[in-house]
Amino acid sequence: MAVAEDNVVVVKPQPTDELLANPGMGWQTFHGLTSKTDTTLPRWIPSTVMYIRWGWIDLEPQPGKLNIELMDKTLKEAHDARQKLAFRVKTCSPNLDMPNGPSKSVRFHPLWLKEAGGREILVDYNGSAPVIPIPDLDDPATLKLHLDLIKRLGERYDGHPDLDHVDIGSIGWWGEWHYSRSKLAKMPSLENRLKVVDAYLAAFKKTPLIMLLNAKECMTYAAQHGAGWRIDSLGDLGTFSPTDNHMRNKYPDWFVQTKVQDVWKTAPIAFEPPADVAEFVQKKWPLRWIFNYGLALHGSYFNGKSGTLPSDKNFQDELKRFLRRLGYRLVLDELTHPAQAKAGGKLDLSMKWQNIGCAPCYQPYRVAYRLTDKQGYQKAFVGPVTVNHWLPGSIELFTEEFFEEPKDLPPGPVNEIADSINLPGDLPPGDYTLSVGVIGVSTEQPVVRLGIKGRAKDGWYPLSKVNIVP
Repeated sequence: MAVAEDNVVVVKPQPTDELLANPGMGWQTFHGLTSKTDTTLPRWIPSTVMYIRWGWIDLEPQPGKLNIELMDKTLKEAHDARQKLAFRVKTCSPNLDMPNGPSKSVRFHPLWLKEAGGREILVDYNGSAPVIPIPDLDDPATLKLHLDLIKRLGERYDGHPDLDHVDIGSIGWWGEWHYSRSKLAKMPSLENRLKVVDAYLAAFKKTPLIMLLNAKECMTYAAQHGAGWRIDSLGDLGTFSPTDNHMRNKYPDWFVQTKVQDVWKTAPIAFEPPADVAEFVQKKWPLRWIFNYGLALHGSYFNGKSGTLPSDKNFQDELKRFLRRLGYRLVLDELTHPAQAKAGGKLDLSMKWQNIGCAPCYQPYRVAYRLTDKQGYQKAFVGPVTVNHWLPGSIELFTEEFFEEPKDLPPGPVNEIADSINLPGDLPPGDYTLSVGVIGVSTEQPVVRLGIKGRAKDGWYPLSKVNIVP
């Protein structure tokens, strides 16, 4: 609603409860599926990120030659679905295809590795014989070959407009930084693990990096150099063990060990459930407790594993509530400006903005304004204000009260912004519509949907009228 009084216009936009399809946040499709091809994705869930995990063998089928065709094709598929791509590199898997041992489909390191001077070793899993081949990343030649792969990935794809983020993977089962249930498989030395982390940090300077929290010393190091973190098994209250679960036991310990409590302020956080989210309903786990926990950790992404979602209404209501605040949610509470301004002068703007999501927007997207009239005049004005410093609210983690019931995350503080538009001297007199938008880093097109009503088809929010006089 816009109210003009004493030559001053005050606009208080109406908030909206709709789920917002915004870049760098929200629901991720998985298993090579886009938002167009994922048949388990309900139409009411927007998704702007396609997440995939590739084996080393997929990315480098021949020594020294990236599988550019695969990666470019996947990036285009994401783009065509109005998504961006996120990926992780895997070097091994414990999956067996008996009775003939590991099949090519679960072999994640290249067939040519030994011929190129690398080394693989045979290990066990869950009581099996040592028949699973994995690359030995403590072997200097093997490590060098893999570090070279990471370097070349960065040289070609760092900063790619359709690449959202990259997982620092490569080590452990599925790139998860562990060899659980294996007696023979050992993690590479800390020195070599850090070399892998350094390779990702050097290769991807523009594209955000994320790393699994359980990587401990390496996670601490990566976070100190700008990486965000991710956790598998959000929601685990007994998937793997009825007493030793991630939510109550593992995450709090990992937080203390890795010292990542404030990483969310500058780098993104990603979540993945332990199994299909249907498990939450099947095992009657407390949905509000789980989702509030995730919001308190300031997540930006949730990978639902592209599993079928429960039709249970309570689950869907709680999921909508969670997704409504996952990532950033920018709301313009109030806009004030003079009702009249002179061509060649300034139009002063006073605004109140809030981030009512659970994480910052990590890109320096810019607040911009547009003047249009009925004769077809149209001009955008870009100010110095960026949205990446607007933080959400926060609560204290892992206290006795927190484990009893994580509180609803409060909205972020009000950001009072003063800005102005330098009006062209040749601006024709008359009445103009003033629109607000959050535009890209290098374009003048709106890229962010705001948590208010009134969005036009072109992404701008027409909010008020201003009269221009000579």
